[in-house]
Amino acid sequence: MLSYIATALDIRFDIAAPAPGVNPFSARGLSGTLAPCDMAQGLDKLARTVNGTLISIAAPQMRKYRLEANGNDVAAPALDGLWVGMQVAVDAHVELAYLTAGGSPARTPVAGSSRVDGDYTYYRPHFDMLVVGHQIERDEYAAAVKWSMTLEER
Repeated sequence: MLSYIATALDIRFDIAAPAPGVNPFSARGLSGTLAPCDMAQGLDKLARTVNGTLISIAAPQMRKYRLEANGNDVAAPALDGLWVGMQVAVDAHVELAYLTAGGSPARTPVAGSSRVDGDYTYYRPHFDMLVVGHQIERDEYAAAVKWSMTLEER
């Protein structure tokens, strides 16, 4: 008998829905990357003054994240009806950290995800994101499913 252990990643395709869109046995081999979105990184966000000093010309309102989640399990996540541009609520599985003394989280922490280790507090951020893309790959003989999803913060 297989037992179900909830994954740290929670994606609700209907943002008002209480249940996750990542179903049992679709995300035990979970990995992912949280990075600044394209509009928040790159050499075009930096410039040099006439004195050669490097400065940021990045717009603060573009400080948004891109989440790439990948699963490797025996079932596909419930992606039916999910299309590019749809809004989803995401409890990310990737942690962020800040200095505990005098610091505060830059994003809303997922309830119960905060933990303190030394001088730092780690937490899993909650995001409202839009779907950028997703795919599912199935190896029939091995009964294995690989999937990936790319999301960007609103």
